[in-house]
Amino acid sequence: MARTKRGVTTHARHKKVLDMAKGYVGRANNNYRIALEKVEKGLQYAYRDRRNRKRDFRGLWIQRINAGAREHGLTYSQFINGVKRAGIELDRKVLSDLAIREPAAFAAIAKQAQEALKKA
Repeated sequence: MARTKRGVTTHARHKKVLDMAKGYVGRANNNYRIALEKVEKGLQYAYRDRRNRKRDFRGLWIQRINAGAREHGLTYSQFINGVKRAGIELDRKVLSDLAIREPAAFAAIAKQAQEALKKA
């Protein structure tokens, strides 16, 4: 029976894992068996945290909108309710950006929101 040679693919797979483990501490960056475990765990964290990042940013946008709305005498929930009633279709990311970079534009939106709340 012929001898099986699997060196090429094995070496390539090991090299790939060890390249991904660069920067890890101790044997985790040069011992394949340990590096494999650490790389797999790192990929799990990356997958999870790509989703958590979206959650964190939404919370940040809400805090910024709340701060901007309170400068104009509204709470966050009142402001969002007024924006919806006024028919302004801007998402929280854009509203947050306006609150920071364009205070005059945000003030105009807040004024429209207040007027829409008074009508209702």
